[in-house]
Amino acid sequence: MTATREETLAELVSARPALAPIFERLGLDYCCNGNRTLADACAAAGLDRSEVAAALAAVAAVAGGGDTGWTELGLVDLAEHVVATHHAYLHGELPALAALAEKVAGVHGERHPELAEVAALVHELRADLEPHLAKEERVLFPAIAALVAGRRHFPFGTVVNPIRTMTVEHDRAGELLARLRAAARGFLVPDDACASYRSLYERLEALELDTHLHVLKENHVLFPRAVALQVTFDPGHPVAVSGP
Repeated sequence: MTATREETLAELVSARPALAPIFERLGLDYCCNGNRTLADACAAAGLDRSEVAAALAAVAAVAGGGDTGWTELGLVDLAEHVVATHHAYLHGELPALAALAEKVAGVHGERHPELAEVAALVHELRADLEPHLAKEERVLFPAIAALVAGRRHFPFGTVVNPIRTMTVEHDRAGELLARLRAAARGFLVPDDACASYRSLYERLEALELDTHLHVLKENHVLFPRAVALQVTFDPGHPVAVSGP
């Protein structure tokens, strides 16, 4: 793999999902801020671009591209993929993690007071994401399907309006995930952690990765394609939405 300056972080991960954990470890945001080039992101983070590119190349050589079939899906199928893959995961995992975070904080909170903040942030993330998922499933994704079928306008105007709202909410979720990682000290498990404590941090880190990939697929593939289709129906009102 050769990362050129023209490739953005979102493009790199879209083409090679196996690279996502490396970006996570380095703290390089490839979803909400995925329109930055690798060179620009490394410069902002104070990382040596050549070293990062070498690490990415090594992972890509071993892991290959990973599952990139979703990039070839049409708009309706891609929305369905997001619901079946990421929404279904969050619907099950968010309530379970909220309960687990409360349990771990109750048992270990005296020795690890940061667990109170971790539990509070898990509840806050759940309170943000569950209504967000519902709006996508009940409003935006059906509108995208109708747009593909030829409908041009909706009670809320065009699909650009809910897409803008969803993008802002993605930014909010990204901020909460960053705060959660900081509160959990990078999800490093202390030596006195029990099995539930370890499970909580492992599952929170997995949720972070899955949500970043979820946002990548929407912000940089699904939403720009939907906006592009809307603009073909309404060329007098071009709209820019972040994406590659």
